[in-house]
Amino acid sequence: MSGSGELARLSACEAADLIRSGEVKATEVLDDCLDVISERNEDLLAFVHLDTDAARQCASAIDQRRANGESLGQFAGVPIGVKDLEDCAGMPTSHGSLLYKDRGPAESDSLHMSRLRAADVVPIGKTTAPEFGATSFTRSKAWGITRNPWNLERTPGGSSGGSAAAVAGGLIPFATASDGGGSTRIPGSFSGLVGFKPSFGRIAKLGCAPSQTSVSGVMCTTVQDAARHLDVTAGPDSRDRTSLPRWEGVDFEQLAETLSVSGLRAVWSDTLGFAHCDPEVSELARAAATTLCESAELVEIDREIQFTDAVKVWLGAGALDLWTDLERGMWPDRSDELDVAPWLFLSASEKMTPAQLAGIHRRRQRFEAEVGALFDDVDILLTPTTAVPAFAAEGPPPNEIAGHDVGPAMSVPFTMLANLCWNPAVSVPAGLNSEGLPVGLQMTVRRHRDDIALRLARIFEEAAPWPRHASS
Repeated sequence: MSGSGELARLSACEAADLIRSGEVKATEVLDDCLDVISERNEDLLAFVHLDTDAARQCASAIDQRRANGESLGQFAGVPIGVKDLEDCAGMPTSHGSLLYKDRGPAESDSLHMSRLRAADVVPIGKTTAPEFGATSFTRSKAWGITRNPWNLERTPGGSSGGSAAAVAGGLIPFATASDGGGSTRIPGSFSGLVGFKPSFGRIAKLGCAPSQTSVSGVMCTTVQDAARHLDVTAGPDSRDRTSLPRWEGVDFEQLAETLSVSGLRAVWSDTLGFAHCDPEVSELARAAATTLCESAELVEIDREIQFTDAVKVWLGAGALDLWTDLERGMWPDRSDELDVAPWLFLSASEKMTPAQLAGIHRRRQRFEAEVGALFDDVDILLTPTTAVPAFAAEGPPPNEIAGHDVGPAMSVPFTMLANLCWNPAVSVPAGLNSEGLPVGLQMTVRRHRDDIALRLARIFEEAAPWPRHASS
């Protein structure tokens, strides 16, 4: 295979399989990615740090092991970007913040990254994120504005925006992500990618925040990549009391191709009882949901959904997590260095009383009960992934949707349910709107049934294939 961006635009599984078979070298794929990054990163601001020397050493070692006849991991030689909220040994972690920007390199990998490294990925650099992952668009005082390769005036989403821009722009095959309120699925929707959020606890994670909503993941172009990633990274760790036991004998990559889902019950909503949705986004997502139901032989249930406002529930719980990102002396001493959203979250929660905290817990428990009652009757909740298409790269989110005045978080009201209630959920590209921007369909399924989410996404991928990279 030739370079000139062709190798960089392979899926992660395609690249790994070619490297393991000896058809291409890991160093060839790496060089092609570095060439594209040098051409496009200035426009996109997908990467804020590159370590080409370490990447070349890693890729060369994999090629040597292949030449020696040694077995290679499932992502052998695949260049990967690492979200700048996640530690990768030898690279700095700025958290998208001036508070951490000048720190030295991390001494060790995150647990998630260590499992990917064991699968022989080639870490290439750090991808942008908004400060502490607090917004649905990727802009920070520390680094600037990250842009969507489908339209440079629009955001790729947040908080895994740099990872999404890098993958959708064809710079690298895949990149790490995390999802505490939609931060994998929102960029998936805005950037035309697969954004899979596994069940909470499926991938063990150290240092869980108080609300316990965030999970690890990747931005990728195919369902196969998402499934293989779960095969590589899923499993418990004794230091994470919320981690799920290993699902013995389960091969998610295989189940994404073979699992029977015929007869499962699905329900559609573009409001969840509290939200408003852009009409064109709703129309595209609804058409995609119909295609999925027909292709997967699902039973569509006609049911009105009236949930407690998930955005309000999430904002109450999620604001407290930001305190775990701060070190002593940062607040309020250096509060003027913070971006607007983290500053507002911290200010609002600084003097929260025990009674207010109890109220947050009660609202969440009520919401969890409502969602649990729905999944007693249905297997799959289908919604648009976001209420709007990608908005201005510099933000803020729109304050009006479908003629209704809304708050900034209401541009992404559908993703937070899965985080609050620990359900697996996946966003897949549903089509392009009249401006040529991607729109996502979200599938949220019963807790622990990651296999069903991946199988549904794969069925839709076969029924309605999407362009894997931005057309611009």
